[in-house]
Amino acid sequence: MPAPSPHPRPEKGPRAAEAIFDATLRLLAERGYAGLTIEAVAQEAGVNKTTIYRWWPSKAALLRAALLRARVLDIDVSDTGSLRGDLIALTEQVAALVTGVRTRAVVRALASGTGLADDELAALARDFFADRFAREQPVFARAAARGELLPGADPKLLLDLIAGAVWVRAALRNEPVPGGFAAAVVDAVLPGTG
Repeated sequence: MPAPSPHPRPEKGPRAAEAIFDATLRLLAERGYAGLTIEAVAQEAGVNKTTIYRWWPSKAALLRAALLRARVLDIDVSDTGSLRGDLIALTEQVAALVTGVRTRAVVRALASGTGLADDELAALARDFFADRFAREQPVFARAAARGELLPGADPKLLLDLIAGAVWVRAALRNEPVPGGFAAAVVDAVLPGTG
């Protein structure tokens, strides 16, 4: 028997998968990880729980798939022609995720794990952020090819500084992210990169 796909979709197709992912993320936001159940997701998505268990054997597997594949959490890695422009576009997307009506509670719930090795939610958050970092690599590959990055520049540090500013402002201080914030943050970080 072949190994299951790492990103399976339910038999009912992409719309059913998206409904399941949306329900999973909505319930995570409403109930937290401890209150998230396969049964509640099935009811919310309008599918049988056996359909979910057929593709995702556990709550953690389902939430991981939702975090990595739900359209609502997707990012677009634009090619604006410059590192500055690409980072501003990414920063605006991070701000939209942290402040958006459909995503604000999800990303905050995701950040609520303890960070301990045995914390499933913390492990899922690490997977989510590792996936996003991997998706953002073309920004830095293009910048390096254009000579916009000094050798040895640390893309993860750049992204941590930029996204961290958004998280502090929006999630920790609970303040709005004003227009122009993304450009101001990127401009504050980029001079040290070359």
